[in-house]
This record gives sequence, C-alpha cells and structure tokens, in this order.
Amino acid sequence: MKSLNRREFMKGSIGTAATFAALSQGKAYAANNKVVMGVMGLGGRGTFLAEKFAQRPDTEIAYLCDANTRRFARAREAVEEAQNRKPKLVQDFRRILDDRNVDVLINATPDHWHGLGTIMACQAGKDVFVEKPLAHNIWEGRKMVEAARKYKRVVQVGMQSRSAPYVHKARQYIQSGKLGDVYLVRVFNMMQHRMQKDSPGQPVPEGFDYDMWCGPAPKRPYNPSRRWINQWEYSCGPIAGDAVHQLDLARYLINDIPYPKTVSHAGGVNSLRDGREIPDTQLATFEYGRLTLLMEAALWTPYMKKTPSGIRESDQFPNWPFSSTKVEILGTEGFMYFGRHGGGWEVYNAQGELAHSEYGRQADKEHQDNFLDCIRTRRRPNADVEMGHLSVLLCHLANISYRVGNQRLVFDPQTESFTNCDQANKYLKRKYRRPWVVPDKV
Repeated sequence: MKSLNRREFMKGSIGTAATFAALSQGKAYAANNKVVMGVMGLGGRGTFLAEKFAQRPDTEIAYLCDANTRRFARAREAVEEAQNRKPKLVQDFRRILDDRNVDVLINATPDHWHGLGTIMACQAGKDVFVEKPLAHNIWEGRKMVEAARKYKRVVQVGMQSRSAPYVHKARQYIQSGKLGDVYLVRVFNMMQHRMQKDSPGQPVPEGFDYDMWCGPAPKRPYNPSRRWINQWEYSCGPIAGDAVHQLDLARYLINDIPYPKTVSHAGGVNSLRDGREIPDTQLATFEYGRLTLLMEAALWTPYMKKTPSGIRESDQFPNWPFSSTKVEILGTEGFMYFGRHGGGWEVYNAQGELAHSEYGRQADKEHQDNFLDCIRTRRRPNADVEMGHLSVLLCHLANISYRVGNQRLVFDPQTESFTNCDQANKYLKRKYRRPWVVPDKV
C-alpha cells in the first residue's frame, strides 16, 4: 500500500495554508501566556485530562473533539465550569491542527489513533500529550519518535508516575547499591474483567462518525458489545493497556534499560472464552543478559486488587501479597516492593527485616507541570516519546510471541525486528486503511 506524504495527509483538512505555516514556527511562551489546547478523544481519561488542564490558570481548552457527539456533553460541562469559557466542539481533529492559535493536542483516543494523531500533530507544529500505551505497534512507535525529533516537538506520554517524587527516591535507593546487584524484576498486572457478549452488528448511532473513529484501522461492523480493547485491530490488549505503567516503572527503576535480547510468552485465552483473540493470561520473560524481567498478568483474578485511592493519597502501603499492580525488585542484598500511582515502596534486607520505606502520592499534577515546563523550555519531558516507545515495546514483544505460538524470539535493537522468526516480523507493523496511513518518512 502506498503511503501518503505530508501534503496528502493534510489535503482534506480545513485551513491547509495555516497548517503548513505553523510547521516552521516555534512559539515563545512568556510566564503569563496561556498554553492553548485541544483534546482528541473524550472517554473517561480524555474528559479527566480536559477538566484538569481547564482548571489550571496557565492553560486553556479551546477544542473538544470526539467522533461520537454523544460524548460532548459531559466533557463540555466540566471544561466550561472549570475555565468559564466555552470550547469549540468538533468531530474532526484536523480542525484543531489547522488552528494556529492551538499549541497542544491532547490525544486520549483508543490505541489505534495514538500514532497517526500524534504524528499529524507534530507535523502541524503542535506539542502533544498522548495517553499510554504509546503506539499500536512497534514500527508505529518508532515513527512517532522520528516525528517528534524531526519537528522538534515536546511529546509527553501519560505515564504519570515518572513525575512522582517517591518514584525518583526509589530509583536513587536502587542506584545507591543498597539492594546489591539486581538480577530479577517482577511486574504484576492482575485484574478481573467480565465476559463479552457475542451479538450481531448494529446500526451506527446518529451523531457518531464511525468511519473517522476507525481511522487507520479496518472498518469492522459496528458492535458495541465487542469492546475495542479486546480486538487486535484497535488495541494492544487490555493487559498491555494497564501493565505498561508497571513495565515503564520497572525500566525506570533500573536505569531505563532499553531493549531485551529475547522474549518468551506463556498463556492465552484461558478463562474468558468469549470469542476474543487477545490473551486473558500473559506470562512473559524478557532477558537482558544477566537481568531477567518477568511479567505476570491475568484478567480473571478477583482477589488481586488495585490500591484504593484512599491509600494512594495517604501514608499507607498496599496489601502487597494481593496488590495487583506492584513491581518487585530482587537484589543480592535486599528486596523492594513498589506500588504504582502512589502506592509507595518498602525494602526488606537479607534477614527479612524492614530496612526502608517511602509513602507515595499520585502525580497527575506533577506530570502536567513537567509537560508545560518543557513546552516553555523545549526540554524533553519526564515521559518522553522515546521512553513511551521502549516501554510499550515490551507489551508488543509479548503479544507477538503469543501470536506466533509462544515462541522464544530474539530481538535486534538496531533494526527493531526479530532475527529468528520471519512470521513474527509480520506483526511489527499494521496494514493502514486509506487515507489514514502512517508514511515511511514522517
């Protein structure tokens, strides 16, 4: 399939000249200048981000965008109440990109729109706050990095724990050598999901631009009972969408290790046998020479619980044995329990005694602060696009191993491809639906 070039990308948009003019211009921000934003995707996370940025004195939400107009009301009400100014409501995100007054695109769409939406925003001269997981596939993630670098854009990924002070303290503790040599890291992501209903396709509701919602992905029959997060066409999978937080934290805590040498996957659809293709059980082993990273994840474990918000925002620790989103760092001199999104951390020494602990807090505000600071200084943010790519890459590797029969795969970091399985390399990139094609040269 022939890729669209940059000019073809923008052909169907409004105000093309203004878009191209924005490409070569950088905006200088005084301390009292508001950063103007548009929000693409008004699900739960998108509406949350729209409201939080609207509440800030240094930002303004100028646009709310969703292919489904039924999602406008809740987000509009929250934004108008927060900033006392009405945002424009659009179904086509290119309206945001064409407005030279907009500085930032917040991309909170489903996985399949993260890549192209971010790349087009970079091409239009916008900085980007994109939700995790960064990209639908490995090749697409690399193109997002290339676009950010080529157009000198700040791209912050919604892996907010990278901005939490307690996380930085944990990394410093490990770097101090107090755990000894670290040879094993275990990442957990346990949840309980419901079974899907298998029902026939339905008419697309009025006010829903389903063709735009599908975008780069195949346009399957509209069927709201088949959740997008359970379909390869639109998602990295429900486990990947959540576990990427812990995988990213594990990488951060051990000095942002880049690429594993190999990946091995075990598991499949073991419990939620409702016609889905994406596994409900994933046990993945990533080998980094002398260091091994293990991921244990499932969608059928009711006794494993995410840390309640009351604990995350207080001086308490999770119930570690039944914490569903913990990371365990195993060293030759000590052992660390680590909780994401404010769970804090505790270290036990070789005798099994508590050696050190730090309470934690969630870091949504700190992450937003960091993003806005980087917009003004042009520094790379805490969760830079490259870090987002390297973290979700682990999810992609596990998925690909599963899709080729749980084979042990050898990965080449130079080419970001597999050296021992041609079939696996077919999953590095998706087929794009015209005109929504990610080009080879961004």
